[in-house]
Amino acid sequence: MLVIGGQIFLFVCVLGSYLTAGGSMEPLIEAVPFEMWTIGGAAMGTFLMANSMTGIKHTLSGFGKIMKGGAFKKKDYIDLLCLLFFLVRLASTKGTMALEPHIEKPHDSPAFQKFPKIMNNHHASALICDYLRMVGMNADDPNQIEDVMARELKKNLNEEMHPAHALQSMADALPALGIVAAVLGVIKTMSHIDQPPAILGAMIGGALTGTFLGVLLAYGMVGPCASRLKGVVEEEAAYHEVIRAVLVTHLHGNAPQVSVESGRKMVPSEHMPSFQELEEAVQAVDH
Repeated sequence: MLVIGGQIFLFVCVLGSYLTAGGSMEPLIEAVPFEMWTIGGAAMGTFLMANSMTGIKHTLSGFGKIMKGGAFKKKDYIDLLCLLFFLVRLASTKGTMALEPHIEKPHDSPAFQKFPKIMNNHHASALICDYLRMVGMNADDPNQIEDVMARELKKNLNEEMHPAHALQSMADALPALGIVAAVLGVIKTMSHIDQPPAILGAMIGGALTGTFLGVLLAYGMVGPCASRLKGVVEEEAAYHEVIRAVLVTHLHGNAPQVSVESGRKMVPSEHMPSFQELEEAVQAVDH
């Protein structure tokens, strides 16, 4: 809603000030379809040239994140920490072999079934199961595991950032594409130099509309969307960092309560549960 509200507020301020100052919408209305054809078409063409089909699909799916925001709230982090507490406690008390029924087939695991959102999150469930499986294969060096996890999470973050980078590249190109549209308008105007001043003025106004649209689209629409998407991706990446923090702390030989507390500290501040909230949720896992 903030994205839509911000766009409406932007247009009200830009066009409202223009009309209040005595501007007329007629030149804009006449020029916008043709200028948008030039600028929008050129922008889409450069976008297609600069990205693979996978990148294009990934970018299109990113618009959902722009509108909805981050996928994880406080309850999601509490559920994740509760599941991790159950798993690391099980490994601490009964050994890593006791984890096999849960990590080999998480969809059949009673522990995962209590938290369907985690179970259906492919990245999160795979991250948990893969690294607990590695521990069961005697890869229990916490520094090694932490290094491998850090590299995987960095790779995943770079891949998830691609749509934001693609949108930002388009935003950077739009002002120049607006100038291209404006230059074409000037060329058209110069070819009609024998026309009366009133006609030439309208044609020049139409040409300048290209520059206006290029700058407005870049800094008023596409650029902010790219920044919004980047922020959402970074926020969601913290969800996986919580998993890394808990598992690495567990491998260092700490108690399950200490492991989940280290994970709690990695939760973004706006979604971080208090120590008491987490303790009550963790205690409920036993019941």
